[in-house]
Amino acid sequence: MKIQIRYFAELKEQVGADQVLHRCEPPLTAAELYARLRERHGFRFDPATLRVAINGAFADWQSALSDGDEVSFLPPFSGG
Repeated sequence: MKIQIRYFAELKEQVGADQVLHRCEPPLTAAELYARLRERHGFRFDPATLRVAINGAFADWQSALSDGDEVSFLPPFSGG
């Protein structure tokens, strides 16, 4: 299956892109996807400090992903 991944802030800097098309085998949850990506890219953020959105809506980390989904990983933001 294909998942469009959107990265923001520090995650975007580490990957070197704001969007990446990721191919993976189902079944897969948002948590499992992030764990794989964290291992690959060395992300420092624990999932408890991030928000995940699937197809533009905030979602639970245990949400199952489907072919064609867009997943966004949102680290803590600061500023005003």
